[in-house]
Amino acid sequence: MCGIVGYVGFDPATPILLKGLEKLEYRGYDSAGVAVYDEKDGLRIEKAKGKLRVLCEKLHDGKDVNGTIGIGHTRWATHGAPSDINSHPQVSDHGKFAVVHNGIIENYLTLKEFLLGKGITFVSETDTEVIAQLLEYYYEGNIFSALVKVLQKLEGSYALGVICTDAPNELYAVRKDSPLIVGLGKGENFIASDVPAILSKTRDIYRLKDQEIVKLTRNQVEVLNMDGARIEKEKVHIDWDVNAAEKGGYEHFMFKEIMEQPKALRDTISPRLRDGRIVLDDITLTREQVEKIRRICVVACGSAYHVGMVAKYTLEKLTRIPVEAEVASELRYRDPIIDKSTLVIVVSQSGETADTLAALREAKKRGARVLSIVNVVGSSIANESDDVIYTWAGPEIAVATTKAYSTQLAVVYMIAIYLADLLGKLSPEEYENYIQCLQKLPEQVEDALKDKESIQYFASKYFNAKDIFFIGRNLDYALSMEGSLKLKEISYIHSEAYAAGELKHGTISLIENGTLVVALATIDSLFEKIMSNVKEVKARGAYVLGVTTREHTAIQSEADYAFYVPKTCEMMQPSLAVIPLQLFAYYVAAMKGCDIDKPRNLAKSVTVE
Repeated sequence: MCGIVGYVGFDPATPILLKGLEKLEYRGYDSAGVAVYDEKDGLRIEKAKGKLRVLCEKLHDGKDVNGTIGIGHTRWATHGAPSDINSHPQVSDHGKFAVVHNGIIENYLTLKEFLLGKGITFVSETDTEVIAQLLEYYYEGNIFSALVKVLQKLEGSYALGVICTDAPNELYAVRKDSPLIVGLGKGENFIASDVPAILSKTRDIYRLKDQEIVKLTRNQVEVLNMDGARIEKEKVHIDWDVNAAEKGGYEHFMFKEIMEQPKALRDTISPRLRDGRIVLDDITLTREQVEKIRRICVVACGSAYHVGMVAKYTLEKLTRIPVEAEVASELRYRDPIIDKSTLVIVVSQSGETADTLAALREAKKRGARVLSIVNVVGSSIANESDDVIYTWAGPEIAVATTKAYSTQLAVVYMIAIYLADLLGKLSPEEYENYIQCLQKLPEQVEDALKDKESIQYFASKYFNAKDIFFIGRNLDYALSMEGSLKLKEISYIHSEAYAAGELKHGTISLIENGTLVVALATIDSLFEKIMSNVKEVKARGAYVLGVTTREHTAIQSEADYAFYVPKTCEMMQPSLAVIPLQLFAYYVAAMKGCDIDKPRNLAKSVTVE
């Protein structure tokens, strides 16, 4: 959530800040602002509620604000409603410090009361203003010392960018449980909450760890610990093409990323298949260690949780180890049964999801081994896990995940096969069949995407629906949850996912004439069962879209419209059946004129609890 960009160099800062913030719009926000210092004009703060273009128009794309050092921010409201006043940057009482902040300060009210008692005046409702005011309160001529004193008072999560009028060539930044990177240039340096913000300026970065404080000038970057000792950081070179973070001719990032799924799957799967075997170099689990696992817990949020639901079915079937899929935001509040015999699999696209990171730490505290599935190298979740498998999906800009979800599924399949093989649960023939299915998967996804016009046609008939129900059994139920979420998050249509057998236990009372039901029927052994459920909703007036494999043409006798996907082994079928669900959500949202890449109230990386 939110976006941070900071710049210090020789060029005008404001246009660079605005362009950087533009690259972070996918993160979700409701206001934007910049703070830029110029020796002639002093510290200038410009903020605006609404989309970034409002601020850009106000500043004539930055031409109206002078200065070669500054910080910028796109805010997603937590403390205080969206407004010009509550927007970041926030400034201290006498205008000495300006601060941008991602995260939540949990003890801000206590700190605010303390400062109010000292006669300090507040103008906003934000927790961030407390940080700016504390900096000025503790400042005695040394910015680093003041910053350390403030950090020692803060409870919660933060990524901070700070400038001070007493140091017009210095930019400070620090993070805790919220992502922040440093961009390394020549005669200029940057901070940002994500790589796309600075990719047009530099490909060399530092990834900051918790409570590492960085001081940037035009020609130098120093990373220090809380004691002031210098930390030697490893430079990371970003090798993906800048075009990967651009639309490349597509109208929306989401559609581009849907179409990129075959490549993303190849990039994820191919390097891990060698001589007909799955090779997971980043996993150090031995057979003896796997044999001691008594329970597997898959922890995630949102779409990643839906991957966890697929993982539950798949891992249990292949390994015969009990598996639970856990919502990360609930795990640590219910005294979970996790110990050293538990393998915790953490799934997160960004590797910075606050609830998931907190659940990981709870699992580690209880002695569990943690294996993470993430897309971002060097992210907090990756760094704190015992084992990590990167999805290598490339940058995903649209808030609604598509290719990250698909590559996470692929990693789950490989983990399941890998663990089952270690335990001796697979025959050579079964193992070979799974490998063949993995190898074919990218090509089959390409095949499924070829029929996108059929889904577009169907969406044109139902984009004004008020309520939509997704039903399925077994893996199809797990997938129906993702289909429902994808639709509601970008089209704002109310939709629900149900295990098909549960319809008659109450929910079928909501089915009436014209209600759209999407019925997933890709599991051979359950095809007749789901057809019975289709008959139940049809008898009550529902209009049914059936999604199945090409062998099950009998669905046409029950469903009003059918979409067929290629056939693969049962556990990998969700990777193909998700394609029409993604496309349906996309086309419905497009026909409704929704902001597909940046849906209301949502953010790409949820870094607050």
